[in-house]
Amino acid sequence: MTRARNVVPRLARRRRMMRRARGYWGARHRLLRTVKEALLRAGNFAYRDRRNKKRVFRRLWIQRINAASRANGLSYSKFTHGAKKAGIEMDRKVLSELAFQDPAAFTLVVEKAKSALA
Repeated sequence: MTRARNVVPRLARRRRMMRRARGYWGARHRLLRTVKEALLRAGNFAYRDRRNKKRVFRRLWIQRINAASRANGLSYSKFTHGAKKAGIEMDRKVLSELAFQDPAAFTLVVEKAKSALA
């Protein structure tokens, strides 16, 4: 009869996986094999979506800037061109926050971009 040599590390691994799968539905938090599959899948989605999040937010910022600049009589592309010419060095995130939180200040930025185009 052989003695068990890997009990403590094996149980620790299992416990660690089970802890990470807490809150999953059905067998996905109960059975080791399905827990492993669920964690691999979740990890893949998390990895992919950490990259996708950047794209999604950039699109949101562009939509907000576009809507706010059109309300001030300028399309997004013309606004960005004018802002670059005027030397306005705010990124899309800041511009979108400005458009969302303080429309009056964003109007001033648009006016500056307009004057740089003329």
